[in-house]
Amino acid sequence: MMYKYLIKPFLFLFQPEKVHYFITDLLTFFSAIPGFSFLLRSCYVYEHPHLERKLFGLTFKNPVGLAAGFDKDARWFNELANFGFGFIEIGTLTPKAQIGNPKPRLFRITKDEGLINRMGFNNLGVEDAVKRLKNRKTNLIIGGNIGKNTATPNDDAFADYLFDFKILHDYVDYFVVNVSCPNVKDLTKLQDTPFLLALLGELKRINTTHQHPKPILLKIAPDLNNSQLDEIIELVAQTKIDGIIATNTTTSRENLKTDKKTIEAIANGGLSGLPLKNRSTDVIRYLAEKSNKAFPIIGVGGIQSPEDALEKLNAGADLIQIYTGFIYEGPVLVKKINKAIVEKNKKYPQRIWRIHKKKS
Repeated sequence: MMYKYLIKPFLFLFQPEKVHYFITDLLTFFSAIPGFSFLLRSCYVYEHPHLERKLFGLTFKNPVGLAAGFDKDARWFNELANFGFGFIEIGTLTPKAQIGNPKPRLFRITKDEGLINRMGFNNLGVEDAVKRLKNRKTNLIIGGNIGKNTATPNDDAFADYLFDFKILHDYVDYFVVNVSCPNVKDLTKLQDTPFLLALLGELKRINTTHQHPKPILLKIAPDLNNSQLDEIIELVAQTKIDGIIATNTTTSRENLKTDKKTIEAIANGGLSGLPLKNRSTDVIRYLAEKSNKAFPIIGVGGIQSPEDALEKLNAGADLIQIYTGFIYEGPVLVKKINKAIVEKNKKYPQRIWRIHKKKS
């Protein structure tokens, strides 16, 4: 309550990207004080046997993760682990450092409880992130979201993803191939099936050369039509990757409460938060039902409440991720969602969350 009615109104007076770094710098500073991390865990961590999920060879202590984009450079995952997440996804990381798109590039649309961003894969490069991952203190599951440099032509994108994968392989627990972010020029063209078949096939081949292969997932856009989603289902069957993350941000601006003039002034960028909720849920449900739950799905998009989270899980998601909801509702959202899941399991003990079929 204190965050939502006292802290958030103050923070929302300032530019979103500046607030992001201000808060994370404060978190780093206070976490160095003995006892502070313990205090955070006592406030926000909620544990229960009903929360545990086992997917693609990994055991998640709970199904609520932090989506990629919040900790792009693997700078704060140790501290963020104290907020009760079941897993944290870093990135998107690229082979070379890049500054991203010009600022301002992150905008709140508070009437819609959403964000519009055109960050452009700003990060310090995959090798820089590895330096901090080598000093990992938490045993929390860490995912690595990988992409291509903006300056890399699509014809050469293949090499960027392979480079990221090889450099990061020993330091994360699973991989996410990001070809669906609308904020990197022409990136979404890489969602074409021929490119993905070749890329995912080669990543799988490299993966088998390691003593401990890592799960590989594909993150898709919410703006795909049903025919394209059918192609994704077939793609998973052909490549035998480990799952799908549904969904990334959207380019749609439909049914917003924010006035049209404000939206036009913000211009291009990916929309996240509450306006994305229904579409991302529809994509999850379509993939789950049409594939007969043949593969795991991580659901993300518009989760601002425990009810939103349960809706994603009921639609067919095995795990969920939050980002914009974490900003609008505060860190207590993670605990609230986990408590709601436990309560639902107590109320319906005979119901087991969907279990995906084992791939042959």
